[in-house]
Amino acid sequence: MGNVFVLDHPLIQHKITYIRKTETGTKDFRELVDEVSGLMAYEITRDLPLTEVEVETPVAKTKTKVLSGKKIGIVPILRAGLGMVDGVLRHIPTAKVGHVGLYRDPKTLMPVEYYFKMPKDISERELIVVDPMLATGGSAADAIQSLKKRDAKKIKLMCLIAAPEGVDHIQKEHPDVDIYLAGIDEKLDEKGYIVPGLGDAGDRLFGTK
Repeated sequence: MGNVFVLDHPLIQHKITYIRKTETGTKDFRELVDEVSGLMAYEITRDLPLTEVEVETPVAKTKTKVLSGKKIGIVPILRAGLGMVDGVLRHIPTAKVGHVGLYRDPKTLMPVEYYFKMPKDISERELIVVDPMLATGGSAADAIQSLKKRDAKKIKLMCLIAAPEGVDHIQKEHPDVDIYLAGIDEKLDEKGYIVPGLGDAGDRLFGTK
């Protein structure tokens, strides 16, 4: 079963409070999502492998460590996931970025993929799927399935806020995927919104209704 990590760092929790507030406008909301995503990137990359190299400082030669070249991919779920990409890229600038867009057919309720573009070496990369909200978990589960169909081997999911129902859905459908969150909220309401949540992340990021 994939692990669930709730990142309770004080800076993350402080910024999440302002992300939640109704009066936080689009500019500040966008900046806060970017900042929290960057802070979460520290934790989600904690297990990246290192290799030892020798460097020369102004004083002497020494052995020290660098990343061993593990390939990373960031995969935002369109459209709200776009708001988290730059925060992660700031700390992993060599990562490639793929995109996946899905909607659910209102008649069949089956996922329909309308956009999918990934690096060619998807099977060699550790993929970080990003989406601010994990509500029912349907979109994230479908996106992960789309990646697996293309031979993705290692996938992590990073969201700001989740409902327990969404976490359960991912663990049931994709037990091999670790989930990284800034918070798990109380429940979903009858419309599928996370309570207390932060509203519609896409609308708040892009100023739409």
